[in-house]
Amino acid sequence: MNENVKQSSGHLYIRRILCYAVLVIFTVLCLFPFYILFVNASRSHVEIQLGFSMIPGTSFIRNWSNVVQSQTIHIFRGLLNSVIIAGLSALLSVYFSALTAYAIHAYDFRFKNAIFNFILIIMTIPTQISALGFVDLMTSMGLKETFIPLIVPSIAAPVVFFFMKQYMESSLPLEIVEAARIDGSSEFHTFNMVVMPIMKPALAVQAIFSFVTSWNNYFTPALILTKAENKTLPLWIAYLRSADFTKFDLGQLYMMIFIAIFPVLIVYILLSKFIVQGVAMGSVKG
Repeated sequence: MNENVKQSSGHLYIRRILCYAVLVIFTVLCLFPFYILFVNASRSHVEIQLGFSMIPGTSFIRNWSNVVQSQTIHIFRGLLNSVIIAGLSALLSVYFSALTAYAIHAYDFRFKNAIFNFILIIMTIPTQISALGFVDLMTSMGLKETFIPLIVPSIAAPVVFFFMKQYMESSLPLEIVEAARIDGSSEFHTFNMVVMPIMKPALAVQAIFSFVTSWNNYFTPALILTKAENKTLPLWIAYLRSADFTKFDLGQLYMMIFIAIFPVLIVYILLSKFIVQGVAMGSVKG
């Protein structure tokens, strides 16, 4: 009996070691691109052209100074513009998508399935198809060179809505909503104070995705924003990448990408705890 217990515990110990080894390998693979980005940001243009290197260079401070003190690239203004656009887009996208999903999930009304299917059809239409008409509309409304065309349309986010709807079907019992109504809670109060806390893991996931999508968006801002003071970081990175060959600096380019990564990491760190809490609650519930 004791030998069987020892044998099973030995197998369990080996499996645990293998699991940790696999996790370490995947962690290294995930973090490796960030390390290479840091290495290239610390190397000069000539050193990067010589080829791949695992050893950081000595030009980090110089590349930083070239980016910060550049007369043609407004790095901090671009960073601020990107934070404003991506932050507000993620906030509006997550809140109103959750509100729409709640309406579809919690209410029974005519054409409910038709509206749901219509939203799913909209989800399959690429942004590029309506880009020309969108730009013409924003120009006629006098909204070009403003952030409004990049923020307000994020309210209608079919992908985020679909994720929220699926999450509500699995994690939001309608009995809780009915109990809140019986207690005299208004519909908006129920949504904000009862439904939203339950939805924290889904909200955190979609907030990260929405922020990253808006942060990395180049296509739409390139059509709307042309003035230097309005440009976002992706536009400045593209501008530097397309610079004249005699003025092109790979070290400066990698430094700008290195700077652009930090806000995304901060958002993930701040919201990841809600994802972990949701997974823990789900495992306990199960």
